[in-house]
Amino acid sequence: MRLVFAAAVGLFASAALAAPPADRWHAKAREIYERSIEIPTVLGRGNGLAMANSLAGEFKAAGWAESDIHVLPYTSAPGDDTAALIVRWPAAGKSTKKPILLLAHMDVVEAKREDWSTDPFELVEKDGYFYGRGTSDDKQGVVAVTAALLKLKAEGFKPGRDIIVFFTGDEETVGKGAELGVGEWRKWTDSEYALNADAGGGAFSREGRALGFGLQTAEKTYQSFTFTVRNKGGHSSRPRPDNAIYQLADVLTKLSAHRFGPMLNETTRAYFTERAKIETGKLGADMRAWVANPQDGAAADAIEADELEVGTTRTRCVATRLEGGHADNALPQMARATVNCRIMPGVDPKAVEAELKQLAGGEVEVLVSDPGVPTPASPLRADVVKAYTDSVHKRFPGAPIIPSMSTGATDGLFFRAAGIPVYGVDGSWGVSPDDERAHGRDERLPVKALYDNVDHWHDMVKALAGK
Repeated sequence: MRLVFAAAVGLFASAALAAPPADRWHAKAREIYERSIEIPTVLGRGNGLAMANSLAGEFKAAGWAESDIHVLPYTSAPGDDTAALIVRWPAAGKSTKKPILLLAHMDVVEAKREDWSTDPFELVEKDGYFYGRGTSDDKQGVVAVTAALLKLKAEGFKPGRDIIVFFTGDEETVGKGAELGVGEWRKWTDSEYALNADAGGGAFSREGRALGFGLQTAEKTYQSFTFTVRNKGGHSSRPRPDNAIYQLADVLTKLSAHRFGPMLNETTRAYFTERAKIETGKLGADMRAWVANPQDGAAADAIEADELEVGTTRTRCVATRLEGGHADNALPQMARATVNCRIMPGVDPKAVEAELKQLAGGEVEVLVSDPGVPTPASPLRADVVKAYTDSVHKRFPGAPIIPSMSTGATDGLFFRAAGIPVYGVDGSWGVSPDDERAHGRDERLPVKALYDNVDHWHDMVKALAGK
């Protein structure tokens, strides 16, 4: 799940951006982008196979052998059929290096026409932006990777190692495709490391100040719990103090105020060190104070109070669903809440479970409902950092490059858990906070950001997979 990208208004305010792109590969990217946005790859609609076949057709037309293209239908959840796409570009000659894996996802979150200013499943270009569901999360990543590889192929590029593309169809839901990718399909996806188009990206202020390009090396563990209170119930005309709904509400109120201990790891220390050089005012001072003294809980709390930094200093848990009661005129016999946690890398989910049970007390049953996959932070590779930095600075000289940890989760966490380091190195961007609309109303991406991202992936792959 992409979280933020941004860029300066002045970079795309020109009306000239409404004209068709002059660059052949930008035009190709726009063609694939439009077709992809207009395939509603949403849970339960069964369009994953159509999307995978559409992209497979692009690789076939560009000269990839059919034996290196795998469209893999699978069932993500009962009644939800989708597909993954795996494409292999073999090394030119014998290679002693393991492949590089390129990750992105083809599915998107549901969007309703009545909620949007435009049809979410029609690509609309206006005012220097592309609008549509998936314009940022993550069909732009799928398209940028695809168009970049098509361009490299047309240029006669000879890979010095295998390049493997892996696009899944259910990252936004249960992640079955990624699970298969490290399991049954590992024979196709095994690699030295992965480059993830569903993470990374740049942010600019409304005034055009570069806030930085994130190089994602870590993700929190996603895990859900149920909090359940049971009661013998009774007639609603005779209320009792031990009402199951009230008891659950009391515990959830305690949860809303609870804070897990703050912590720094290699990735977040590097993130806050770099951010502290850029950020002004009290937030910058708090970042500098916390990096200097990780025991300064007050500074960490102040950082968490900023809406863009929520979840960056610690494990966070929040109630996301409620159910309870069985009749209007009866005291509830059961009340239940789903509590979703995003656990810091390196923290044992069992420790979080124990802390939640202590918080809830003996009258509330706390059970794991959706076990997470703990993943270590990926070590910062010098070659990946250099390739990413060089590519970003080619388009945005001097923009800060900041290691980052996603508070959400992507397919990358499955590969990290399986021992394959993953790096979120996408090159798209947008204005912060205006363009932070992934999963929301009127999702959009600056037109120039799509074309920049095609060029970015072209340069990244060329640098890392060349002879």
